[in-house]
Amino acid sequence: MKRHLLAAFCAEGPMVYQSIFSIMKLSVCLGDSELRLLRRFSAQILERGISTLCRNDNLFRVHPSITQALSENRPVVALESTIITHGMPYPYNLSTAKEVEAIVRAEGATPATVGLLRGRLHVGLSPEELDYLAQSKTSVKVSRRDLPYAISQGLCGGTTVSATMIAAHRAGIPVFVTGGVGGVHRDGENSLDVSADLTELGRTPVAVVSAGVKSILDIGRTLEYLETQGVCVATFGNSKNFPAFFSPQSGFMSPYNVRNAEEAADLIAGTLSLGLQSGLLLAVPIPEEHAAVGEEIEDAIQAALAEARAKCIRGRDVTPFVLQKVNTLTRGKSLQANISLIHNNARVGSHIACALSERMLKKTLPELQFKEGEGNVDSQSKIIVVGGVNVDFIAKGKREKLVLGQTNPGSVHQSFGGVGKNLADSLSRLGQRPLFISAIGTDSHSDAVLNYCQHMNTRGITRLQEQRTATYCAVFTESGELSLGLGDMDIHGQINQHYVSRFEEKLSLASLLCLDGNIPTSTIDYVCSVAKKHAVPVWYEPTDSDKVSKPFLSESWKALTYTSPNLAELCAIIRTLGLPTPTDLPSSMEEVLSSAAALTRPLLDHLHCVVVTLGAKGVLLCGEHSNGTVDLQPRKGTRKGQLCAVHYPALAQMAEKIVNVSGAGDSLAGGMIAGMFQGRDTHSCVKMGLLAARLSLASHHPICPTLTSDSVDPDKVQPPQPWPQPTLLWMEG
Repeated sequence: MKRHLLAAFCAEGPMVYQSIFSIMKLSVCLGDSELRLLRRFSAQILERGISTLCRNDNLFRVHPSITQALSENRPVVALESTIITHGMPYPYNLSTAKEVEAIVRAEGATPATVGLLRGRLHVGLSPEELDYLAQSKTSVKVSRRDLPYAISQGLCGGTTVSATMIAAHRAGIPVFVTGGVGGVHRDGENSLDVSADLTELGRTPVAVVSAGVKSILDIGRTLEYLETQGVCVATFGNSKNFPAFFSPQSGFMSPYNVRNAEEAADLIAGTLSLGLQSGLLLAVPIPEEHAAVGEEIEDAIQAALAEARAKCIRGRDVTPFVLQKVNTLTRGKSLQANISLIHNNARVGSHIACALSERMLKKTLPELQFKEGEGNVDSQSKIIVVGGVNVDFIAKGKREKLVLGQTNPGSVHQSFGGVGKNLADSLSRLGQRPLFISAIGTDSHSDAVLNYCQHMNTRGITRLQEQRTATYCAVFTESGELSLGLGDMDIHGQINQHYVSRFEEKLSLASLLCLDGNIPTSTIDYVCSVAKKHAVPVWYEPTDSDKVSKPFLSESWKALTYTSPNLAELCAIIRTLGLPTPTDLPSSMEEVLSSAAALTRPLLDHLHCVVVTLGAKGVLLCGEHSNGTVDLQPRKGTRKGQLCAVHYPALAQMAEKIVNVSGAGDSLAGGMIAGMFQGRDTHSCVKMGLLAARLSLASHHPICPTLTSDSVDPDKVQPPQPWPQPTLLWMEG
């Protein structure tokens, strides 16, 4: 029965994952062997990401470069592919496609050409895939109507405006550049021939940057149809003249105009924030110096249309036929004008995408309303914390043996965690008010986070559209030890270098930077480089054994000043550096202390102090000796004193009073840092940390809500038993 229940969970993983309480109920029902299997399964979920389990990757593929750019909030520009398969002859189609992508890159954005290859919709094509589409003789023209059939038959094709909008929206790309959009065909009042581009603009929230409506169409009726569809149309520039593809003027006016990329970005952001589910058409006039002679091209268009009617060419086949004919009649002038306008659209669209990306990054949370006296935040915080924040669901059984197949007695509590948040929370309660840089979604959890963190300086938190706030579910045994944890923490990847670099001036002026292991490696590397350049101390809180190695994968770790790993995390650090570690963790106190001290020794060639947390055994400080203990204050210049390790035993705590241990280490670090900024000696700093950790152990919250400076002041608070004496161990050279 146990195996069947576990198998059912594995089969329905994504569905079960979305119900936190289902996970909790399942977790507390499993024995040791089943829990091990469940842990392995949960690790696979976290490694692969829940979204990848739910998405049908057989039909839809986003190129890794696009995924990376989107995850870092960098600007991305979608590009269609019918211009490759049906819009121009080879090799002009291929060279134009490559030139357009190069322009997008040169303007600071990432190009994402959309195409259909062997029945899979691709967002972002490799050079080989572009070349294949450009030379293919069997590629189909794929609009919304054609997608199901083309995919089911495994066909290749170029995506029209409508199909490209669908793919861009699904991938999360808000800006799409094309040559010109389809519209109402001439004589459309009789034929009812209306491009699917127009209806797509009415139901898919993507901004389409084009040279207006193709000049072979009925532009007046097209604008009327767009109005009926509720599509906002604006000309890019100082005029409202609506362009007609080859000509900057069509004789019709747009309802609005945007003068520059910033105004266009504001328009797009406003549309997205309203949730209208309709698109935008931004009409960009072709540069005058490249516009073909209007009368010559118009005569050619009329001649081509007449020939199309005579040959009974209708529907989707009209546009490529007319464009090819016009190019022949104008001796290549229309093709050159076509290429020029596409290049221009790519530049303008890239500028808009960059402006939109910058605008969305600047759109941080509205300032919280503090009580009088609380809102006077220093313009430069002395401490800056960069890390994650989670909504935690904590389940604790009331007995050590959890029985499968029945409801086990226990309790479930909601709290707010994340190592970065815990550090910022504890420091705020201890009078330091650090700036907290993090990311949350726009869901109900984010509102709960902000409400809980009103005592903190959360002006560095960005609230991201269509993202989930991180959540964490943990099941603890009766003694408070973690039995199983599951986390949906993809949003921590959004605390990226691109966002954090907005605070570079503040980072460079800080007195201490605190980082947790939840943030991307590239962000850690960036902050360490800023810290090294400006001689700012850095405290690195590893988070867990899987994430601890991030700064140690490069030379970044040499910019750290402090780190606070537990013994398992310390071993992981040393292994990352390619150094030997014990096969098994020691158990006796003497072995633990000697082993931990020896493991920290290579780190102390660059770090000032390593704080090894030992759980119930206390804490071991390793660093430069001063006045009978380790000097916590950052040194200036080279080390002068001898290295030593000092062990501080933990305060006694009865097992029945331990609620959970998830925030004890963060509370310890917060208390020590607060003591350092109060100018206290090392003994007092450690005592403050141990008192804060004891409060955390007895609280349902990682950081005890009653934590104050007075509650951890060793001069005011006496533990039930006298403070145990620290033990000093000397270290070699």
